[in-house]
Amino acid sequence: MNIKEIKELAKRFTPEQIEECINQTLKIGRPTLKGCKLSGDVMEILNILAKAETVRELMDQGMTEIEAIRELARRIRKIQGAEK
Repeated sequence: MNIKEIKELAKRFTPEQIEECINQTLKIGRPTLKGCKLSGDVMEILNILAKAETVRELMDQGMTEIEAIRELARRIRKIQGAEK
């Protein structure tokens, strides 16, 4: 998980803008939103964008950036634990 990219995107864009970036990536294989400079394969880009969107939504609900990232990590661990 690239925390630096996730934090930057979560600070810079609204959840709606991030969702649009996700849709652009699904349609054309890369995000075109100005300032959304992600590279890599489509799945990697979508993964980062989805995590950034979650962090931003949590921040909009009143969590600090650190709290939101910790909550994201908790959710990921919970899902990974359920898959085993």
